[in-house]
Amino acid sequence: MIYIRSFLTNVGFFGTLALGCVIQLGVALLPQKATIFFWDKIVMPIALYWVHLFGGIKFEVRGAENIQNKNVLYACKHESALEIYSFTQFVPTTTYILKKELIFMPFFGWTQYFYGMIPVNRKGGAAAMKNMLEEVRKKTDNGRPVVIFPEGTRCRPGTTKGYKSGIMFLAENLDLPVVPVAVNTGFFWAKNSFLRYPGTAVFEFLPAISAKGKTKAEFMKELEDAIESKCAELNRETVEKYPYVRHILATNGETEKE
Repeated sequence: MIYIRSFLTNVGFFGTLALGCVIQLGVALLPQKATIFFWDKIVMPIALYWVHLFGGIKFEVRGAENIQNKNVLYACKHESALEIYSFTQFVPTTTYILKKELIFMPFFGWTQYFYGMIPVNRKGGAAAMKNMLEEVRKKTDNGRPVVIFPEGTRCRPGTTKGYKSGIMFLAENLDLPVVPVAVNTGFFWAKNSFLRYPGTAVFEFLPAISAKGKTKAEFMKELEDAIESKCAELNRETVEKYPYVRHILATNGETEKE
């Protein structure tokens, strides 16, 4: 049954995204607000409906009092595609920092460009960092929250690939608060897996932290400790509630292969 439900979930979800990307070519002729509305209010609610209907995946937001809708950076744990596709359902108009190569993908990449994603050349050095800073400044000045995945890639629950200091660079230079976000999404929409397991995907928004008066080491430790400790709590809660996903959790010092 899990294979059938996963198949239907994937077809419904990615089919909706594919259709949205085609329609986007026409929507792109309108102001960017039309693209944001199209994806936040039409495409993604439909796509996530299939995730709930066929996949049995529900969403729960915790720490809603810590959500800010403008002048803020979100540092989110990245375990699955769900962080990218569902975040705007909790924080409208959110945009993301992503690797530049993704923008050039036909249809899907073009859609990210029109939506207002912020592409970054990871090998561009100081020039790329300066460009990223200016692009994030433009977005936040226009009232759009920006999400950063500080590990730079998806990680299996129970693992981390190390937090990168780009978030500190942005927070310090833009004088913006950083809201850490912990998740357990990797249990239900596992990295590089066809299977979709039913359960409640939790997004927990933690109290904002500031870079003011802190060294890079101090800020990065505070951020990583906040996210990883809360993720550990969510991991324990999840495997207790849904024992059939226990095999996904990395344990006993297990590390994730690149």
